[in-house]
Amino acid sequence: MKESTGVSIMPTMNDTQTCCGVEPKNVLADYEKPGYTLCSFIENFIPTDIGPIPKIKTKMEKKDIKATILVRTGIGRDNYKIAPGLYGIGSPDKTSEVLVTANFKLTFDHLRRELNNINAWILVLDTRGVNVWCAAGKGTFSTKELVKRIKLSSLEKVVDHKRVILPQLGATGITAREVKKESGFRVVYGPVRAKDIPLFLENNRKADKKMRMVTFDFIERLILTPVELNVVLKPAIITTVILFLLSGFGPDIFSFSNAIQRGVILIPALFVGIFAGAVFTPAMLPYIPFKKFAAKGIISGSAFAILFLLSLSSIPGTAAYISLFLFVMAISSNLSMNFTGATPFTSPSGVEKEMKQFIPVQVISILLSTGLWIYSAF
Repeated sequence: MKESTGVSIMPTMNDTQTCCGVEPKNVLADYEKPGYTLCSFIENFIPTDIGPIPKIKTKMEKKDIKATILVRTGIGRDNYKIAPGLYGIGSPDKTSEVLVTANFKLTFDHLRRELNNINAWILVLDTRGVNVWCAAGKGTFSTKELVKRIKLSSLEKVVDHKRVILPQLGATGITAREVKKESGFRVVYGPVRAKDIPLFLENNRKADKKMRMVTFDFIERLILTPVELNVVLKPAIITTVILFLLSGFGPDIFSFSNAIQRGVILIPALFVGIFAGAVFTPAMLPYIPFKKFAAKGIISGSAFAILFLLSLSSIPGTAAYISLFLFVMAISSNLSMNFTGATPFTSPSGVEKEMKQFIPVQVISILLSTGLWIYSAF
């Protein structure tokens, strides 16, 4: 087994040294193969009728915590996945429940750390390293993939019952009737949050209203902002260069002194717009008027644009003022609109409709802002 960010679990000196002529048994060493490494979250292997199944740890290690922080900022996110297949946690047997999840390791880690003192099987689907909710929308957390994994893992030989427990947020990608028809396994939908699974199992697989409720509170929104900032970082650097060049146009055709002098105003405006759209709007989402995210971005962008203009020590002129206002507002609106993909508030069709409505507004605002900024230099 190999994970893109895994650490090899190899015998240490303490594992192999002899004591009184007896060499301790290193169980994991039996599963090591040349050219392969065991993932660091593998604790042992569980013997079953279909062969050994990896037993996973519930405790997060330092490397897991470090990787989580990096992934939360968007670093290495596209390749943060584990091998799909069947895993065990605790001491599962033929009566133990089967929990289904995605092979995005952040999702996998969220699940395993909540299962301390739980005996269960975990069936990991190949979602191409995408979380359950997004994968269900993309079609990778799907009926076809679930049936495929049930058959590949010979699940009917591992457990006596015929049911699998799926996360509620994966419901849009699964047709329970088809799963039953194709595999013989019945689908049971678990709670929204992994932390509620122990109570869900204790209640004989019954979820109360609170377990079914989808939340998107301040902390949950704020956690997503580092990824949004990471996504916009490269475009922001490119835009900074373009803004510097635009600031140099004037009566002398192009002047580096003008580029520096005017860029000192325009470039900070870019980051004001980024903050308004990628940080402030998500954080204050429920409190900003309008339902459309792009419209919310216009509100927050306008407010921050006014504050920015009031903070300027010198007056660059009316055309420049309008240019800066439109620029900050358009950046904020666009980034706020991008945030819709991270929320449970909108559907794919709703996002598409919003983009058709507001992208033309944002493009026109940027073009007007560019024209006015160049005009203001004359």
